[in-house]
Amino acid sequence: MNGRVVVVGSINVDLVVHADRLPLPGETVLGGQFARFQGGKGANQAVAAARAGASVTMIGAVGDDAYGTDAVRALADEGIDTSRVRVVEGPTGVALIGVGARGENTIMLAAGANERVGEEDVELDSLRPEVVLTGFEIPYPAAVAAVRSARRLRATPIVTPAPARAVSAELLALDPVIVPNEHELTVIIGNDDPAAALDELTRRSGGAVVVTQGPAGALLAVRDRRERFNSVRPKADVVDTTGAGDAFVGALAAWMAGGASLEEALHAANAAGALSVTAAGARGALPSRAAIEELLRA
Repeated sequence: MNGRVVVVGSINVDLVVHADRLPLPGETVLGGQFARFQGGKGANQAVAAARAGASVTMIGAVGDDAYGTDAVRALADEGIDTSRVRVVEGPTGVALIGVGARGENTIMLAAGANERVGEEDVELDSLRPEVVLTGFEIPYPAAVAAVRSARRLRATPIVTPAPARAVSAELLALDPVIVPNEHELTVIIGNDDPAAALDELTRRSGGAVVVTQGPAGALLAVRDRRERFNSVRPKADVVDTTGAGDAFVGALAAWMAGGASLEEALHAANAAGALSVTAAGARGALPSRAAIEELLRA
């Protein structure tokens, strides 16, 4: 399975503190353990897709610091084409992540070099992708340009609307596959009722909407159709949920790039998401294609 996936997105370093519980506003919690991981939703999705069997190219930017050097090397070590990752003056993006005892997390992000990704970076003709992944940890115009280029090249565009923000009519008119969690769903439409927000989103866009729901799996919505895809459970305990959404989207892209239907890809994505929470760090347990297939058989 060597379908071509292009990821236009963020590249960060994750600075993670594990503690017995997450602090309340204004509170300090002592006793946490610190670790540093490679991250960024774009880079994590690229790694997830590569491990799931896709041929992946990363488009993004890192700073001219040690974090940036390490980030590009880590992507290359996964077999990802990094020739379209620019090195710019300034810091690489950094995410500060707190993880509680049950694997729940909070995230603060300093975008750094990710803010320098522009529409001029999104030239996809020579890459001939089957799937293009993008999200909102890079400037919004670059994400829209990625979706527009995907449509022009008859590739499938997938958008992860995180961090959540209102989406434009221009983007929705391009009918991408949109993959929000339940919080992001309400924010991108501006309606606090998830069901009503989903109805409005499917009225405004002809593309599929896949609402990720953690252990409950995912809900597929296409216009008036609603179908639930239940999650699968690995035997290992939950350790860290930070990268579950990226594992889900990366596997979804890899399966679709390899010729699978959206429905087939959703089963694989659920399995990938379930496997990803069994180790620390957003990339710590991003699963291989073999592991995903083994869980699906089980």
